[in-house]
Amino acid sequence: MTYASDDRPTASGTPVPAPESTAPEPTGVAADRGPSGVPLSRESSGMGFDRESSGVTTGREPAGVAPAGDRAPGPRVTHTRTSAVWAGVWAGVVALIVLIVFIAQNTAKVEISFFALEGRIPLALALLIAGVAGAIVAMAVAAARIIQLRRLVRRNH
Repeated sequence: MTYASDDRPTASGTPVPAPESTAPEPTGVAADRGPSGVPLSRESSGMGFDRESSGVTTGREPAGVAPAGDRAPGPRVTHTRTSAVWAGVWAGVVALIVLIVFIAQNTAKVEISFFALEGRIPLALALLIAGVAGAIVAMAVAAARIIQLRRLVRRNH
């Protein structure tokens, strides 16, 4: 659906003249006004600027009517598995960048003793090994709980 506006053609392609105003226009200024209502001339709006082809509105559309180029918002897109994966990928990229910065800043060698093993390794490597070991322990406990819950569900059904 198109609405007749002062500078744009209608559906038939013929321009609609601007409504007549009762206030007199200042001399030497074109009848067009900017969004703030200040009269504009072609020269003051820029070198060779053509409002009709640029999509710039005049600010004289009827209340509640969007300019011809604007559209009403479409249906809202729901959360999908793909969007969750995409968010996970970006979280992984950020974590990897943080990890690289951590390793680069902690290159000093430290002495490590674990049971009978002794040696000197970079601090970042020692902390990463400890973190991975902690994650493996946490996953083992979580896996045991999942197995326990699955057995419970099978018994009750």
